[in-house]
Amino acid sequence: MTDYSQAIAQFDAAIAVAKGADEAFGALQALVQATVGAKLFTFMTVDMEAEVARRAYTSDAQNYPTSGTKPIRYDSWFDIVHKERQYFVANTIADIAKVFPDYELIDSLGCQSVVNMPVVIGGELMGTVNMLDVEGYYTPERVQAIRDVIAVPAKLAALVAAR
Repeated sequence: MTDYSQAIAQFDAAIAVAKGADEAFGALQALVQATVGAKLFTFMTVDMEAEVARRAYTSDAQNYPTSGTKPIRYDSWFDIVHKERQYFVANTIADIAKVFPDYELIDSLGCQSVVNMPVVIGGELMGTVNMLDVEGYYTPERVQAIRDVIAVPAKLAALVAAR
């Protein structure tokens, strides 16, 4: 079993002083990098009343800026993440292309696998943590590490960001 205690302690120290989305999700990104890894890391908030998603944090502001919104699409990804509140995992660009219209940009960044983790607090979907990396990267073992190590800190980061 991998020891993540140092990475969790560093997250704890960073989130204790974090103010706003950049610092909160920056602390979460550092935890992801120290544990499971991600070439591209974003956090999307959701507003179901307005039916839009907004990128609240990004590790690649040039290609995926935090400005603006995008309409929520009602598709198989929506069913998995929004309705079932399960992780969406795809490990090939072909599988990513089935649900993400920007798959060509994703591929051009060297990312062919993704995990979208729903962040649910008080029964409400606050948003998703999105981790992308090379093809085949998100093995069952890495996805389990995300469940074990990232899920609870992601909730805390979302709460700090929303303050």
